[in-house]
Amino acid sequence: MIQEIPTHNLKYLVQSPPGGAVPKEFADDIAQKVLTFHSKLPSYRPTALVRLDELARAWGLRDIFVKDESTRFKLKAFKVLGGSYSVARLMCNKLGKKVEEVDFDYLKSEKVRKKIGQMTLASATDGNHGRGIAWAAEKLGLKAVIYMPKGAARSRVENIKGHGATVVETDLNYDDAVRLCCEKADKNGWHVVQDTAWEGYSDIPLWIMQGYMTMCSEAVDQMVQRRTLPSHVFIQAGVGALAGAVIGYLVNRFQDNPPKFIIMEPGSAACVFTSAAAGDGKTHAVTGDHETIMAGLACGEVNPLSWDILRNFTDCYVSCENHVAANGMRILANPLAGDAMVEAGESGSVGIGLLDLITNNSNFEEFKKALEIDADSTALIFNTEGATDPVNYQDILWHGKYPSP
Repeated sequence: MIQEIPTHNLKYLVQSPPGGAVPKEFADDIAQKVLTFHSKLPSYRPTALVRLDELARAWGLRDIFVKDESTRFKLKAFKVLGGSYSVARLMCNKLGKKVEEVDFDYLKSEKVRKKIGQMTLASATDGNHGRGIAWAAEKLGLKAVIYMPKGAARSRVENIKGHGATVVETDLNYDDAVRLCCEKADKNGWHVVQDTAWEGYSDIPLWIMQGYMTMCSEAVDQMVQRRTLPSHVFIQAGVGALAGAVIGYLVNRFQDNPPKFIIMEPGSAACVFTSAAAGDGKTHAVTGDHETIMAGLACGEVNPLSWDILRNFTDCYVSCENHVAANGMRILANPLAGDAMVEAGESGSVGIGLLDLITNNSNFEEFKKALEIDADSTALIFNTEGATDPVNYQDILWHGKYPSP
């Protein structure tokens, strides 16, 4: 049953996950192959897993860990993991090779360029995914054409152009920008590299999702080194590709005792929440402009490759508003004495913002109890982006543009 907390314009649905077959596409052995590929990329190193000891103590939890993707390849977001791996897989298919047989230097060689000819990659994005594709294209000597929905932040547009890509700014929402991208790619013979799937288009979205496993496998290995494991995983969803990858990997890694999974979305684009709430096992689109500061999550249609994973293994779905993400940004930017500061963008901060409400607000007591969050809980949160829109980041932190109710 859907529960509402009117004081915070928030809805949640807690369930006992029905379970199902563990998705073999996200098994640990595949994750290790993906990690091996990423480790060969220029300047690769694992991003930090930030332990917020003082915050956990103040909020009455055992531990809070934040996987901080704000430093990934100096691109300020995790998306490049999926983009680089999928583009490499696409090139390897053309070369008749397995991705584990090659490295980045080989793929950008003149020999490869002569063999496969000029390739143009096309994608739709609000920023981070497109920048990851543009970065991969730049490194590999390919072309990229990136379509962006209306209202895309100027900094995100310029960052993509900075990697040599052609940017087409549209007056469409994200889902319609995807459709326009596909139409233009089909007409021009370009290769669509998109993080959602549809009938007849599933290989590349799966490779993108598998690329995201590097972030998750790094996080788990870092936790194991500290002799701990997560009891609760907070993961944001746009189309659900990241959430599907994280949950798919973790239910493989911890088949006997998986953590609880909490999925969060902006209320204006809560397509996963809406699909789960319908209770018919089908995906349900959310139409409209999807206005939210969480631009990277402003997607109205669920990735069908993710859906079976999400509906089978998710414990809680949350539809929330801007103030949850804005509060999370402020909390991470202004740590308690002894904790590290984390630069979190609007889509990266919603997990810590929600955890704040659950642990500190009396209106959330029933929610907290339903999720079994207590002094024995260890939360794992993914900061998926840094300040990719620095103007908005400063406005929220300095001027309280989106205060809590």
